[in-house]
Amino acid sequence: MHDTLLMALYAFLGAAATGLAGAGVLRLIRRRSLTASLAVVAAVAVLAMLAGTLAVAEAMFLSAHDLSVVTTVVAMAAVVSLATALLLGRWVVARSRELQLAARSFGDGGDFAAPARPATAELAALSQELAATSAKLAESRERERALESSRRELVAWISHDLRTPLAGLRAMAEALEDGVAGDPDRYLKQIRAEVERLNDMVGDLFELSRIHAGALALTPSRMSLYDLVGDALAGADPLARERGVRLVGDQVEPVPVEVDGREMSRVLGNLLVNAIRRTPADGTVAVAATCSPDGVVLSVTDGCGGIPEEDLPRVFDTGWRGTHARTPPAGAGLGLAIVRGIVEAHRGQATVRNIPGGCRFEVTLPAAEG
Repeated sequence: MHDTLLMALYAFLGAAATGLAGAGVLRLIRRRSLTASLAVVAAVAVLAMLAGTLAVAEAMFLSAHDLSVVTTVVAMAAVVSLATALLLGRWVVARSRELQLAARSFGDGGDFAAPARPATAELAALSQELAATSAKLAESRERERALESSRRELVAWISHDLRTPLAGLRAMAEALEDGVAGDPDRYLKQIRAEVERLNDMVGDLFELSRIHAGALALTPSRMSLYDLVGDALAGADPLARERGVRLVGDQVEPVPVEVDGREMSRVLGNLLVNAIRRTPADGTVAVAATCSPDGVVLSVTDGCGGIPEEDLPRVFDTGWRGTHARTPPAGAGLGLAIVRGIVEAHRGQATVRNIPGGCRFEVTLPAAEG
């Protein structure tokens, strides 16, 4: 038993010395190829065994013949180990280079295509992560292109919409200044209407900029959805009467919600104005509010005839104004974008879908606690 422990101690000391030397070499070549590191690991394993054997042989006074035999066996093992390590290292390096070349497509704006040949489990997992990241980047690039297109459309529409009232204001001001206005009071009323229109447009732009900048500060309070809808219907009633549109709000449940009353009133106002302007005379705009497993669902249904299916994903985009974009009631295409921004700030969701004869805008809000 004593001899066994002594041999184990000598073998351990010899192997430990080799292992420490190998660790130092690995640290020096840590930035080199994986092939070199695997070769060092294989060499350390063989040399550790050889060092331990030599230490035991020296302590146990083995014969020269026995020592030669052991050394020869270890040498053959070293050759096979090094060859295996080099082959494995070259194979792993080749798969890594293929993965590196495939990853270059990120910088070129392309999609990542994983190498077809098999790789190690780690490289395969890395390839899967790169593919998932590539898909996310592609979606991000697509959203960025859509946002950039929306910004360009917004600038074009705003420029057009600002130019028209400004030109009218200048013409009316010149007429009043030159004393050629037949009915000055009518001109003054028209100037005030155009100024109000410009003020609303600037207000929408300011609100949208706050939403995009994440600077929309909400002051939520507990209130009844019935009261909120009632106030919005009262505010939209004059426009509905002017256009001959019926407002219906008899399907509103008095459920409590935790919202910013001012901002949610703007949401309802924008949805109602949009619905009234798109609904023909003698049509109906209906407001409903119900509870669902997802929260509180507030809907506004109009009689616009429906929205083309290809346009439904863009309805809430900034600057989108649909097929009637050239008509004055279309506005600057900011109302629905503001609706989505305010609703998402309340941790809700705004959606739209077609129904027979029109479309339905739905706002889903979290239910009030308690």
